[in-house]
Amino acid sequence: MPKNKGKGGKNRKRGKNENEEDKRELVYKEDGQEYAQVMKMVGNGRLEAQCIDGKKRMCHIRGKMRKKVWVATGDIVLLGLRDYQDEKADVILKYTADEARVLKQYGELPENIRINDTDIVMEGEDNENAEFFDFDDVAEI
Repeated sequence: MPKNKGKGGKNRKRGKNENEEDKRELVYKEDGQEYAQVMKMVGNGRLEAQCIDGKKRMCHIRGKMRKKVWVATGDIVLLGLRDYQDEKADVILKYTADEARVLKQYGELPENIRINDTDIVMEGEDNENAEFFDFDDVAEI
């Protein structure tokens, strides 16, 4: 068998995410960029996002973020708009919940946007069949 000459395997390459606790500078949108909220993950590094300007765009997660930053439904992201395709955009940055709240306080995000909320209701969906119950009601049974 060959000798191991490296410093470790897959788990070492994963490593500890030490840079997560560091405070980073808040990035504001520039010309050709827009804030958006993730509506649906499509797969293959793509997602559907509702932009602040009212348009729904198909977005592509850039390679630098692809396996390092996990984007989920309901997250606030910064998109780079394309000059030649208005219905498509590229995800440049994912904001944490705290950063999104600060953006909302500064007036960058509208007041009606829900931060850190995974239960996004689509316009065309009917939630008539959704069953809700209270745990107090269950205790009485």
